[in-house]
Amino acid sequence: HTGNEWGTENRAELCFPQLFNTSCKKPTTPLSQVLLFHILMPSMSLLTVTLNLLVIIAVSHFRQLHTPTNILLLSLAAADFLIGLLFMPGEILRNTVCWFLGQLTCSLYNYISFVVTSASVGDMVLISVDRYVAICDPLHYPTRITERRVKVCVCLCWLCSVFYCYMIVRDDLSQPGKHNSCFGECIIFVEFIAGFVDLVLSFIIPVTVIVFLYMRVFVVAVSQARAMRSQVTAVTLQLSVTLTAKKSELKAARTLGVLVLVFLICFCPYYIVSLFGDEFLNSASASIVFYFFLLNSCLNPLIYAMFYPWFRKAVKLIMTLQILNASTYK
Repeated sequence: HTGNEWGTENRAELCFPQLFNTSCKKPTTPLSQVLLFHILMPSMSLLTVTLNLLVIIAVSHFRQLHTPTNILLLSLAAADFLIGLLFMPGEILRNTVCWFLGQLTCSLYNYISFVVTSASVGDMVLISVDRYVAICDPLHYPTRITERRVKVCVCLCWLCSVFYCYMIVRDDLSQPGKHNSCFGECIIFVEFIAGFVDLVLSFIIPVTVIVFLYMRVFVVAVSQARAMRSQVTAVTLQLSVTLTAKKSELKAARTLGVLVLVFLICFCPYYIVSLFGDEFLNSASASIVFYFFLLNSCLNPLIYAMFYPWFRKAVKLIMTLQILNASTYK
């Protein structure tokens, strides 16, 4: 080969051949990750968008589903929908081809990803608080947890996420591409101190609160279940209604407990890996952990389908186009 031929071959491997000295090489997907980025993640992205869109339509359309708990599930579904629509395709693009969308788009993509993830964690904390009050203080639940208050909390959760995540990545937003080693890549970079603060505020504290509240819910739920079994012989109408209400709340606590447990299983490995730093977080070896992190957004609506009859019934109406004739849920 002549020097000219070597130069031509080398340029063909670059993202931007015209920027010979500063362009990144085209990424090569290892065989072990071909299945992940070319088959599993595209399929999961499509499924995540579809399922969470069904949740959003169901809760938004049917007035009888406008309960405080379902409003929290609606907010969580919106976050999961954005993860499936933006985050998953972005990760496929970031790991399989050159980043042709520009450094500012890369910074905005990372920022929006942080916001949506932070909002998801906030929703999980709010869901835990909702179940804690419903089970541990049922008499005051209707007055303390109202639709209006829950909507305000959800809005505050998203606004706080927007402001908080801006503080975390503001350096990258003000100088897009500052930490990139070459043109054609899009990396996640967070300063060490900001990353440590984010780890504490976005993971350690929320998970501690969630686990503590659900441990309290579990203890009270067990005692209530025993109380209901001991009162099963009572035949008064009032007691029957009370027991039915308690069973309903306990069932909701169990379902949302599964939701929270799956959330912890999917999120914990990712945040543990993030302790090793940005180099490991951007490495190919972290892709499986990151896959489970994203998988949570797809599993949430499947949990609703398994445990909530209202969701299955609403989806049936939506899929059969009866939603136009059904303004209320029956």
